[in-house]
Amino acid sequence: MAQVEIRINSRAYRISCDDGQEEHLTRLAAFVDKRVQELVASVGQVGEERLLVMASLLIADELSETFASIEAGQDGGDDGSVKTIEAAAERIERIAAKLTAA
Repeated sequence: MAQVEIRINSRAYRISCDDGQEEHLTRLAAFVDKRVQELVASVGQVGEERLLVMASLLIADELSETFASIEAGQDGGDDGSVKTIEAAAERIERIAAKLTAA
């Protein structure tokens, strides 16, 4: 079992993963960190736990929208993919705006 040190919001975490999955885990952590940094830019440092929960919810929302689009058969190629991503981005921005107001 391999171990990787990842950084999210400038904080180090040591995470175990299957051998050979280190690079994948590092990329996932970078994705999460990017989302957290976007939240920090919009709502400030509201606490590590809250930022991670908010980022998780935004990522889950994006994933849910993508799955729903695929299941509905609306993702019909490049044009459908672009529309799906744009819709997810708009929804994330609306959620972030609501969180900022809270």
